[in-house]
Amino acid sequence: MQDFATRTEPHRRELLAHCYRMLGSVHEAEDLVQETLVRAWKAWAGYDPARASVRTWLYRIATNACLTALEGRARRPLPSGLGGPSDDPGAPLTPSLEIPWLQPFPDARLDDPGLRLARRGTLRLALLAAMQTLPPKQRAVLILRDVLEFSAAEVAGFLDTTPAAVNSALQRARAGLGGLSADEVPEPDDSAVEAVLDRYVRAFERADVTGLVELLTDDVVMEMPPVPLWFRGRDDYGRFLERLFGMRGPDWRMTRTAANGLPALVAYCRDDAGVFRLHTLQVFTVRDGQVAHNVVFADPGVLALFDLPATQPAARASDGRP
Repeated sequence: MQDFATRTEPHRRELLAHCYRMLGSVHEAEDLVQETLVRAWKAWAGYDPARASVRTWLYRIATNACLTALEGRARRPLPSGLGGPSDDPGAPLTPSLEIPWLQPFPDARLDDPGLRLARRGTLRLALLAAMQTLPPKQRAVLILRDVLEFSAAEVAGFLDTTPAAVNSALQRARAGLGGLSADEVPEPDDSAVEAVLDRYVRAFERADVTGLVELLTDDVVMEMPPVPLWFRGRDDYGRFLERLFGMRGPDWRMTRTAANGLPALVAYCRDDAGVFRLHTLQVFTVRDGQVAHNVVFADPGVLALFDLPATQPAARASDGRP
């Protein structure tokens, strides 16, 4: 079976991205990739390269494994998909652990030349949250056609249906996205995004609410799964930050990472012993030089996906802070 491993292993990471788009969970996507490879290994003796490439064959197996896994399951939302924004930044921060929240995807897992079709724009959290509202087969058709660019005939073969039915499902799926597109989106100028994030880090580490609010769009959104609350607008964002710094203190450290093709920051809060401990992962959308969306993740299971250090040094050589 050495030939099987040689032929299938190069596709593992892109299959992980595919299963993640379908399921909205990195943990479940990893399980489904493993199941896909087990199914493929069992069927390897009957694989016919004249009918399909190994990649196409694996995508068919993975897609159907995902559809089976999704039967009877609730969608994975973000808080903004469950109702209107809160107007009370002082509301209790009670997590709703019974909700299967949408998880972020570490960009480090996509750092592979073989993932040219795993375009960054197609992993945006807002797009994935919208995809979660689609029926599973419509979601599969949208991903296979608009993201992975399989033909209608190929997708029909995956799903045991007709090209006409695939095209009809694709039209309904696109309409169901509410204006969001699975096409590649232009990437913002990297230097402009870097500048905004650098300013955000400096202001956050000083607990400078005024400086942070200056970096926000008027209609900025902040949401914090597994807490079902979310806020819209600079005023409520700023009031929530005042509450956060009042509860946790003004001493913070931030480091950089990336998730879902977006810039992200990891926040560390100083405890009573003077140790900066891991607090949250914050995934940003930057638009026209301002922060338009911040999804803040505090679930330990989500943070573990990013292999983050549990603590940061109490002082930096560059700034000499205690």
